[in-house]
Amino acid sequence: MLFAPSAPQRSTALPLAWSVAALVVYASLYPFEGWRWPPALNAWQVFQLPWPPWRNRFDEAANFLGYVPLGGLVFAATVRGGGRPAVGWLAALLGCAALSYAVEVTQNLLPTRVPSLKDCAFNVSGAVAGTSLAALVHALGWVDHWQRLRTRWFSRRSAGALALLLLWPVALLFPTPVPLGLGQVWDEARSLTTAAFEGTPWAPLVAEWLGSASETAAAPLSRAQELLTIALGLTAPCLVAFAATRAAWQRLVWVTGATALALLVSTFSTALNFGPEHAFAWWSPMVWRAFALGAALAILAVGVPARLAAALGLAALTALVVLVAQAPSDPYYASSLQGWEQGRFIRFHGLARWIGWLWPYAAMLWLLGQLSRREVQGADLQSTQ
Repeated sequence: MLFAPSAPQRSTALPLAWSVAALVVYASLYPFEGWRWPPALNAWQVFQLPWPPWRNRFDEAANFLGYVPLGGLVFAATVRGGGRPAVGWLAALLGCAALSYAVEVTQNLLPTRVPSLKDCAFNVSGAVAGTSLAALVHALGWVDHWQRLRTRWFSRRSAGALALLLLWPVALLFPTPVPLGLGQVWDEARSLTTAAFEGTPWAPLVAEWLGSASETAAAPLSRAQELLTIALGLTAPCLVAFAATRAAWQRLVWVTGATALALLVSTFSTALNFGPEHAFAWWSPMVWRAFALGAALAILAVGVPARLAAALGLAALTALVVLVAQAPSDPYYASSLQGWEQGRFIRFHGLARWIGWLWPYAAMLWLLGQLSRREVQGADLQSTQ
């Protein structure tokens, strides 16, 4: 029934909703530089959003589409948490409207951003569309079908794994120094830390301890290291899936799907960065061998228990981030980053950039949580039968 509450259940929608909300805030306020109080506005005028005379169809579409998944996810999280659909619809609409208004008002404090009532209107329209679509899906009973499918395929505590697996292809959209080489966040962390201590007595000490990017730049990865990095970039998400599934045939499906998805998304990312005519430039015999090795390593683990799969996934991710941290920034990688940061990709910069940087570490935290659980796994095994 449309207005009947459902029993509380663990849902992937909640972590995804928080992730999308954080990324919306980041993309709306990037680059977080030049904070100042607008001299031409008083305290009351800051909270008044103007309606701009210009029209940019791309911006309008981006503002609308960015809030469609957020509205749907907030509705789903509320309903799956036991709330009534009517309450979920209202909570999603009001929550998205409040978030949109808050970030638009905050843009008054950033000289590079332009607050707009039109942007807020398109955001709310997207939230209405996403929330209404999610309510329709719920009313048609499709959520119950998904829950039964999830029960057959995944363990009871799989919400985190599902969120990670859904975000993995988004992470691959952002340029990486090595195909599937997610997690190269240390240069950015070094820059942010140095900037945070700038002008303080500790600035020289921090700069000496961290060094500069040029001082810490490593030699190019050897072919063997590059081969292993790409292979682990494919094996690691498969092991995350294995930690939430039990049946060997289901795991084989994940290996096949992850391999195909990695090929498609990496090709699409290359086309975005360098043009459709160069979409397959990243393919090479070494990349194919690395994909074959990664798939083979994942297939070897299809029969291991879930806890062992989590341990293997943690080891694979640790090795991956260590190797990626040693990968230098080649001119093509720097060029693609510049294109993302200066062109239209800036509108999606926060979405893919931070997911690509932080996905391995979020996966490691989830796997650590699985390994730290002391309860018997029998209930999870029973829920997948």
